[in-house]
Amino acid sequence: MSTQLKTITVIGAGGKMGMRISANLQKSDYQVFYCESAPQAQAQVTAQGRELSAAESVVPLSDVVILAVPDIVLGKVSEIVVPQMKTGAVLLTLDPAAAYANLIANREGIEYAVAHPCHPSVFLERYTKEEHADAFGGVAALQHVAASYETGSDEQKAELSKVVSVMYGPVDNVHWVTVKQLAYLEPTLVETVACMVGAFMKEALDETVKHSGVPEEAAKAMLYGHIQIALAVAFRATNPFSDACQIAMEYGREKIVKPDWKQIFDEKELDIVIARMLKIDAIRR
Repeated sequence: MSTQLKTITVIGAGGKMGMRISANLQKSDYQVFYCESAPQAQAQVTAQGRELSAAESVVPLSDVVILAVPDIVLGKVSEIVVPQMKTGAVLLTLDPAAAYANLIANREGIEYAVAHPCHPSVFLERYTKEEHADAFGGVAALQHVAASYETGSDEQKAELSKVVSVMYGPVDNVHWVTVKQLAYLEPTLVETVACMVGAFMKEALDETVKHSGVPEEAAKAMLYGHIQIALAVAFRATNPFSDACQIAMEYGREKIVKPDWKQIFDEKELDIVIARMLKIDAIRR
């Protein structure tokens, strides 16, 4: 990979993530090409003043090719794109699942990287309405990025960090890990656990309103405030949980959490969940 990255192509520029990162790249000093095959998505790209390009024309010119397409089609799309890339170029995907499962087309002379946004922290200090409104990141609120580029030198990682920091900006820091470590972060830590717990708390809120007759707004007020203090106590040790609270927490563990829940961190379980996500029979080794 060249230590000077100047030209970028976004494949899937009209999709959800394609539109997000394109909005930031459009304002950068990079030369950016936007590629999209779906007619409706093409209209979204051009509506933002971005000119569409044919992938076969711009991919061979690009230092970085970003595949902003769904995980389940990454393998097929990479089989088309990778042979067109110039030697030394970087293929950048946005999620680790397909890379971990070895579904990405492989070719000598091509560099491979993955970069995934951490999203703005629940503990982030926010000062403007725009920052408060930016839950996802990439607009106004500062976030971190977890990325994998296992073959790159420190100089190459620094150059790729610039690209990643623009597309997900504003970015505080890019944390470099392996593809496998990134897969443990997502899906295991943040989707299997954190997102599941978030959805579970919404179910608990609905059940509270249904079974107790508590007004919904009162239940939301109680839950939303206690989510914040629970996270602050658990992660920041701002105050200890009270003795009575700890008894209730233990009761909750007995009723809700399986004793063997930590098995989700076994490699075989990581393989299972990613295979399910990619709708494949098994992980390739």
